[in-house]
Amino acid sequence: MDDVSRYPATLAEETLLGLLLPFWQLVIGAFVLFVVLVSVGRLVRRGPSRMTTALLITAAAIAGFTVVGVLLES
Repeated sequence: MDDVSRYPATLAEETLLGLLLPFWQLVIGAFVLFVVLVSVGRLVRRGPSRMTTALLITAAAIAGFTVVGVLLES
């Protein structure tokens, strides 16, 4: 039989992680935004020909991540 005394601790741990999850998503999102801004700054300094290539690669990456996210969501 299962040990009933372990369930409250497990529930409390899951609740704590549930509260921290949005905070970590915010931290990761802020870091990604910072990296994107730095990358865009470098591309702007390099010129229009690199910008076109970078935009195409970025569009392909966004589409790929979206497809993977939708497939893994189910």
